[in-house]
Amino acid sequence: MKGIHVRIILAGCEYSGTTTLSQSIDDWMQENMGCRFSLIHDHWKIPHTSGHPDDTTQDEQNFLLKSTPKLMEMHQRHSIYYHIQAATWDRPDWMAIGLHIDDSVYGPMYFGYGLPGTSHDRLLDMHRMERSMLRFADDLVLVKVTATPETIKERMEKSPHPNQVIKKNEIEKVISKFDELVNWSLIPNKITVDTTSKKKKESLREFTTLIRPYLTDTDRSRIFAHKAFKISGI
Repeated sequence: MKGIHVRIILAGCEYSGTTTLSQSIDDWMQENMGCRFSLIHDHWKIPHTSGHPDDTTQDEQNFLLKSTPKLMEMHQRHSIYYHIQAATWDRPDWMAIGLHIDDSVYGPMYFGYGLPGTSHDRLLDMHRMERSMLRFADDLVLVKVTATPETIKERMEKSPHPNQVIKKNEIEKVISKFDELVNWSLIPNKITVDTTSKKKKESLREFTTLIRPYLTDTDRSRIFAHKAFKISGI
């Protein structure tokens, strides 16, 4: 189903602005194409692994955090493959936050699974997952969302996430790992949005500029048709 839908993965260190940017992109889609993503999938920062947005209770999050690395790995791997199964790509516009990139960064670093040389080594699994995706969605775009370590730290202190994943003294390490894995990714269509010192509208403007070469003829037709529809006042 090449060239029919907008398909995006946003990936970046926690507090880089992936969730905020996803919401801005969703609003941009509504404004310019007259439609929204049916769901925004953001399930790969343990223990926030369910719902749109996350709707797990504190008890459920605690239960998952006390689970073994083996069970966490299986839980996340099965979730990823569920979200990239063949039928996924027959559906309308699709956006995920983190997905296999989040899992490949945070699993080995914080949850004890996916380490090099182990079963389901995430460096190897990452490419397996991407080959599966690209078989059906070669127009997929990987958006790396980044910010300076100082900006990440400032946001972390100002609006801390419940059960956040990253540690303050490891921000640079996490950012570096996201850089490494985005470069390692087999997905050919890649852009980077830096949210440092930017307002939401400025980050969105950067995204819409950078995504332009990857918009398909169908995407452009949808934008043109929606603009004509609004002008007509019908």
